[in-house]
Amino acid sequence: MNTVEPNVILRGGVSPYLTDNQRICYVEDTDDKLKLLRGNRYEHFEPTTESEIHNGTELRVFVWVGGTKLAE
Repeated sequence: MNTVEPNVILRGGVSPYLTDNQRICYVEDTDDKLKLLRGNRYEHFEPTTESEIHNGTELRVFVWVGGTKLAE
């Protein structure tokens, strides 16, 4: 079984839509914007030049830039 190691940490946003455990994750392209579906909305994150060490692993920092609701 192939395990994918986390490579980013997500900062900011509305906490009910994103738990602390969900903030450390794997992103295929760490240079691209990230759009996560959470409930009835998308949470938007952008990469920064910052990194952070978490449990001995360097993670690229993404910051929250906004959220959008799904169209009905």
